[in-house]
Amino acid sequence: MDNTQTTDPFAPAAPGLLTGKVAFVTGAGRGIGAAAARLFAREGARVLLAARTESQLEAVTVEIRAAGGSADHVVCDLADAASVHSAVERAVELYGRLDVAFNNGATGQRPGPMDELPEADLDAVYRVNLKGVWLAMTAEVAAIRATAGSGAIVNTSSVGSLKANPTLPAYSAMKRAVNSLTESAAVSYGPEGIRVNAIAPGTTLTEMIRDWEAEVPGVVDRLNANTPLRRAAHPDEIAQAAAWLLSDRASYVTGTVLPVDGGMQAA
Repeated sequence: MDNTQTTDPFAPAAPGLLTGKVAFVTGAGRGIGAAAARLFAREGARVLLAARTESQLEAVTVEIRAAGGSADHVVCDLADAASVHSAVERAVELYGRLDVAFNNGATGQRPGPMDELPEADLDAVYRVNLKGVWLAMTAEVAAIRATAGSGAIVNTSSVGSLKANPTLPAYSAMKRAVNSLTESAAVSYGPEGIRVNAIAPGTTLTEMIRDWEAEVPGVVDRLNANTPLRRAAHPDEIAQAAAWLLSDRASYVTGTVLPVDGGMQAA
C-alpha cells in the first residue's frame, strides 16, 4: 500500500485567482453580479459592489464580510454618467487603485417581436445595457491607467448576441454592440496592458430568466432542451469564467467573447 503523502500540510495555501487586486462589479446586488462579488472576494480581491438597490448591496456586502472577505458597496445607476463615474472613483478612494472590473449590470426587455416593443423600452435597454457599459469602461480604463497601470475588464454579453433573437431583439442587439465595444477596447488598450474580454452566458438561473419564465411559461425548459448539458447554469458558474478572465492566468487573452452556455451556441 502506497502511503505517500501527495500534499504538504505545512505548505502555504495557493493564492486566490484575484489575490491583491481591487475589483469593481456592477449589477452586484443579485444574480451573476452578486455571485461574482462573493467569488472575487473568496479569490482574494477587495471588491466594490455597485448597483441601484442599496438594500441588496448591503446584504451581499455583509455576507462577504461575514465570510472573511473584503467588500464595500456604492449605489450606481448605469443610465447616469455622473453616477457611473462617481462609483468607479469610489473604488480608488477606498482602496487606492483599480485593477479589474466586471461590467455585469443590465436590464431586460418585455419578450416579443421588435414592432411590439415601445420606443421608451428600447431607449431604457440602450441606456443601461450599451451606454452604461460604455460609460463604465471609459471610467474604468482611466482609473486603471492612473493607478494600477495595467489590468483587465470583463463585460457580460449574452449567447443571444451571437445569433438572431426575435424574442428579445433589443436586449440582444445591445449585447451584440457590447461585443463590438469589447473588441474595440481590447485593440485600443492592449498596448497599455489593459485586457478587455466578454462572457456570453446561456440560460442562467437569475431573476431576469425567472421574469422571462413568468412572461413565457415553459421557456426555460425549451432553452434547456436546446442546450447540450440539458440544464441552466447557476450564477456562480458564470462568475467563475469572469474571475478567470480577470485573473493573471488569462494574461494572454483579450478581445474575446467567451460563450459560457452549456454548449448552446454549438448546438
